Amino acid sequence: MIKNFNLMMEKVRDKDNRTVVIAAAHSESAIKAAILAKKEGIAESLLVGDKQFIEKYLVEKFPEFVNKFKIIDTGHNLDLAALKSVEIIREGKADILLKGKCPTAILIKAVLDRDKGLRTGEILSDVVVYEHPERLVLMSDGGINLLPDINEKISIINNAVKVGHALENKKPKVALLAAVEVINPKMPATVDADNIKKRFISENITNCLVDGPLAFDNAVSIKAAKAKGITSAVGGSADILIMPNIEAGNIFGKSLTYYCNYKVAHVVMGAKVPILIASRVDTAETKLLSIALGVLCS
Repeated sequence: MIKNFNLMMEKVRDKDNRTVVIAAAHSESAIKAAILAKKEGIAESLLVGDKQFIEKYLVEKFPEFVNKFKIIDTGHNLDLAALKSVEIIREGKADILLKGKCPTAILIKAVLDRDKGLRTGEILSDVVVYEHPERLVLMSDGGINLLPDINEKISIINNAVKVGHALENKKPKVALLAAVEVINPKMPATVDADNIKKRFISENITNCLVDGPLAFDNAVSIKAAKAKGITSAVGGSADILIMPNIEAGNIFGKSLTYYCNYKVAHVVMGAKVPILIASRVDTAETKLLSIALGVLCS
């Protein structure tokens, strides 16, 4: 099992290089991400966007990387950049899709196009991986699905479990989070969690362990779980935390960075390839770790 990001980076460097296609790569952060991935030897990049801007930026800031990337010129047309990037994936010329200057909504629209997109039948969901002092822990979904129903939550679980498997966790423990463990009709998250747990048991799904509802403390702390008499194979040692809604996931995810100062990486799963939706405020380290995570998941 890969327990920290240093080990993850070592594993990725040992793999054959993957190719990242960057949609609307005419931004400083996108070009820097491509350069970092190349320097670290984890991925090559195809830059789709305004060729004039990209070449000028490389000449002025990173002359040693001039002519080191293939550039597909789509000018400043963001819709065209998104469509071209998805087309490159469909042609088998790239393994990972990374958002550059292209807004997330435009990129996702191209990904979800019924005829020319990257649909698989699963919903898209954002999986955050954070480096806890003891191990890597996954959380989903704090970025895409607003108020997922039971079937959507099951897709979110499936997507997160795939990331867990990529991190060499053969049977990740999945906690369905709520405020309490008692089933309460006035708290829909508890009802959903109970129904999902029962479905996984009845369908004899063995690629993960699922339990819930579990409050956060009882999901991650063995001491808390024991003190409260929680009997669960997941309680106290969850590898994957499934949030009840986007507010919970968004707040939790940002607290990891702004309060805990944990290292994080994130990847959108559910399409034919991993999608990296880098935030404007993501550090260079977060972008590099996310590319590495995308390589593992590809």
